[in-house]
Amino acid sequence: MQCPYFDAGRCRSCSLMGRPYPLQLDDKQRHAEELLAPFDVPAWLPATASRERDYRNKAKMVVGGTVDAPTIGILDADGFGVDLQACGICSPGHRAAFPVLTRFITLARITPYDVNARRGELKHVIVTESPDGELMVRFVLRSSEPLGRMRKHMPTLLAELPQARVVTANLLPEHKAVLEGAEEIVLTDADTLPMRLNDVTMHLRPQSFFQTNTAIAEALYAEARDWIRDLAPEDAWDLYSGVGGFALHLAGGGTEVTGIETSVEAVASAELSRTDAALSRVRFAAGDATAFALAAPSAPDLVVVNPPRRGIGAELAGWLERSDTAHVLYSSCNAASLAKDLAAMPSLRPVKARVFDMFPQTTHFEVMVLLERNPRG
Repeated sequence: MQCPYFDAGRCRSCSLMGRPYPLQLDDKQRHAEELLAPFDVPAWLPATASRERDYRNKAKMVVGGTVDAPTIGILDADGFGVDLQACGICSPGHRAAFPVLTRFITLARITPYDVNARRGELKHVIVTESPDGELMVRFVLRSSEPLGRMRKHMPTLLAELPQARVVTANLLPEHKAVLEGAEEIVLTDADTLPMRLNDVTMHLRPQSFFQTNTAIAEALYAEARDWIRDLAPEDAWDLYSGVGGFALHLAGGGTEVTGIETSVEAVASAELSRTDAALSRVRFAAGDATAFALAAPSAPDLVVVNPPRRGIGAELAGWLERSDTAHVLYSSCNAASLAKDLAAMPSLRPVKARVFDMFPQTTHFEVMVLLERNPRG
């Protein structure tokens, strides 16, 4: 894939841009195998490839420029907006929406935030596209000042962008390098975006995390279900469960599944999906994964972990090592922290592993490993 923004030096976010995709995939496979070599993975399945472009379902764009000529993209080294509305890794739905959003910014007179001067209102637009082509559009503002004008002109936005199911304003009053604030104001009747993956529909709320690459997320969850099916666990935990992707895919049969996630918004999304699917043997709760495990009176047959880049950490790894959990399914976005965690769980040995290329054109990827407890002598 070639990118004119990358070639012109305007954006370097995709560090592997221009490198042939088969070589990118080979490099990621090799890197994962090298990091996990000490654990003698007996079966490395072929890496799951992504589309090279158009793969992102979520575009997190900085707004710059002026109210009459806003930019949607990133900021340069001097804090000025760089317009990236034709970004090739964003979905076609994103690229079609960006011009409509720039016109709405001008119509509603939402002044882009000036990082250097620390004035203005609109900091980011975050656009998520569902597999069915519907959109969630979130405007990250410094204050509620533009809300009246946004509500006034919302019919115009929805007429020009009818695929926008959910539109919100997120308030981020502080001047700091974060993407969003704590308060979310919904401006449409709908407040969730249905994300249909495989035979599971997840209802995404505005502040809930969802995997960035829909096709690869589908493959990841389907593979997890296939790996677990023959194990037939009576009970399972999905720790760091997010909006419930693993838990909802593992539901069914006789397995009782508990999902634990710190984000209250994500738990609300997962509970709505569970209710909608009438899954009586699945439950979700808000809480810390490590604290939940340490406080539990017993361990389940299966523990699924899908932690952030830092991994599960020494405390939870130690608990898993001491427990009598028969299997652990570990999905990692950072193979280095995965290797560190595996070293702390020597009684749990890999059965098989697979790389899922969640982020083409970058060095990042997902790797999933099934672990089985060695018999204790």
